[in-house]
Amino acid sequence: MIQVINDSINPYFNLALEEYLLKELDFKDDLFMLWQNSPAIIVGRNQNTWDEINHEFVKAKGIAVVRRLTGGGAVYHDLGNLNFTFIVRGQRTGHYDFESFARPVVAALRSLGVAAEFAGRNDILVAGKKVSGNAQYRHGDSFLHHGTLLFDSDMSNLVRALHVGQEKLVAKGVASVRSRVTNIKEHLPGPLEMEEFKAALVKAVFQEVGAQKAEYHLSERDFARVEDLVRTKYGTWEWNYGASPGYGLRKSGRFDWGKLEVLLDIRDGKIAGCKIYGDFFGKEEISGLEECLINLPFQEAALRRALEKADPSSYVNGLDVDSMVGLLIG
Repeated sequence: MIQVINDSINPYFNLALEEYLLKELDFKDDLFMLWQNSPAIIVGRNQNTWDEINHEFVKAKGIAVVRRLTGGGAVYHDLGNLNFTFIVRGQRTGHYDFESFARPVVAALRSLGVAAEFAGRNDILVAGKKVSGNAQYRHGDSFLHHGTLLFDSDMSNLVRALHVGQEKLVAKGVASVRSRVTNIKEHLPGPLEMEEFKAALVKAVFQEVGAQKAEYHLSERDFARVEDLVRTKYGTWEWNYGASPGYGLRKSGRFDWGKLEVLLDIRDGKIAGCKIYGDFFGKEEISGLEECLINLPFQEAALRRALEKADPSSYVNGLDVDSMVGLLIG
């Protein structure tokens, strides 16, 4: 396994770098990378950015907003947060396996005296509170798995920067985001600075996976290509926000696997426009599911026939036809 050395704290560059490492860097070996961002909100691939952030606070604080490749929910990054990325080649199975990738990180935290555990869909907890959220993206037979590690983040900014829907607070049975998250530093047995934490994490991860450590430093060509991705994709309004047309009908629900929101433009009894958002994961691009609903009569029988043919679980992991029809028609 190769550790990619990345000292950038530019969130646009770092998200573009992940895509470059996954899709373009021709290494047969698995990759591991630690990285940090200056203050930013990183939005899940399938989310409606407009609904996920506190716009006034983000603008006033100059917080960057960047969409990532992977699904899942929006997260706040700052220099007190450490991110890790695994890129694994030759993964032929199509299902999501968060726990296997989180296991070496959990082991690393435990080696530092932090009683971490993997829990729920994709979280790492300490003392029942979240310190890490994880997400994945598949490209061919390669997997990108990445996650956050709240080491010493500004919790006040984290809470104020993100907009959390009331239905999520009710579902979690808590009054605030702050009550569900914690910093790793608060649970360490002794003082530890970020650079020491990084070094200990790298050592423990490589020991856990049983791999020899090699380092890769980005070349001028690498930098140029990543900067090109920033210019054409990750630094653009179209990728990070995208247009939010005026859809007349809005349906949303929360399931065991996450949140789903569907915006529909209904004209003359037919679906003229469809956008699907959420913190879900899926093998196929969500645009495929959107397109299968266009021009359909907004009737249960027609929707059910189209969805049975499309197989919604391919686009939203865990979503079945009955749940989708119930959301749309209910």
